[in-house]
Amino acid sequence: MYKKYNITKNNLLAHELIGLWAKVVKSTDPNKEGLAGTIIDETKNTIKIETKKGIKMLPKKEIVLEVKLPSGEKACIDCKQIMFRPEDRTKVFWRKVRW
Repeated sequence: MYKKYNITKNNLLAHELIGLWAKVVKSTDPNKEGLAGTIIDETKNTIKIETKKGIKMLPKKEIVLEVKLPSGEKACIDCKQIMFRPEDRTKVFWRKVRW
């Protein structure tokens, strides 16, 4: 009954990213590649990830993230595509999701 509300690769951008595990797979700054941890905050231009070495603030325009979904599958996000305030991003992408 609630299957359509599960986070999948198709509707990932219409959901909240906070709490998901993420890894930086590509970045314009080589020092940021490979950073991995839990997303703890998101703003219009940044994502905060809690890593083993502390909290890292990453600019969205520089990174591509690999996100692990609750189902266990992984999806990549080019963060340039989600440069919205989180509350606006979920509204915009929710309208675009096709069930």
